[in-house]
Amino acid sequence: MHHVVRIIILLLAIEPGSQAWSQSSNIDEPSGYRMKAFRADVPNTLTGATVVGTKHAEKLWRQGSTVFLDVLPRPPKPKNLPEGTIWRDKKRKNIPGSFWLPNVGYGRLHPTMENYFKRHLERLTKNDLAKPILFYCLDRCWMSWNAAKRALEYGYSDVYWYPQGTDGWSLELLPLEEKLPEK
Repeated sequence: MHHVVRIIILLLAIEPGSQAWSQSSNIDEPSGYRMKAFRADVPNTLTGATVVGTKHAEKLWRQGSTVFLDVLPRPPKPKNLPEGTIWRDKKRKNIPGSFWLPNVGYGRLHPTMENYFKRHLERLTKNDLAKPILFYCLDRCWMSWNAAKRALEYGYSDVYWYPQGTDGWSLELLPLEEKLPEK
């Protein structure tokens, strides 16, 4: 209950269109991928993509024709766990119906990860380069920007980038569901 009250207070304190709601920043869109410091102010643009806020993302989600892709990195399994330790992958709360493709938003992808990304994009869009796809992560996360940029370079033409991600989604009290990564 305390958590709900805190969210309501935050919602009342932040006006729509204010700096806290918009991704308004003076960050220039880089020509290449972001290579480090992935949790930082992001640009307002991604050339070739449509940048959307929560209301527009919700509309696309309710229409059901856009593939939603969560690209939050996956926490790695700790090395040198004592023998017999049971490791359980951490679940991610994401937008319902989304597909979690972790680690595809880094600036440089290992060929194995790039193949994973391409294979899932092809599967989820049924090889339709015009199929609408929306990328998100957390608020102020370059991972989703990088992944959307990469999809554009692969030839996808109807790409959305939702910079507020699950943080903006949950602030609007929209539903989230637990997911494990796509294999």
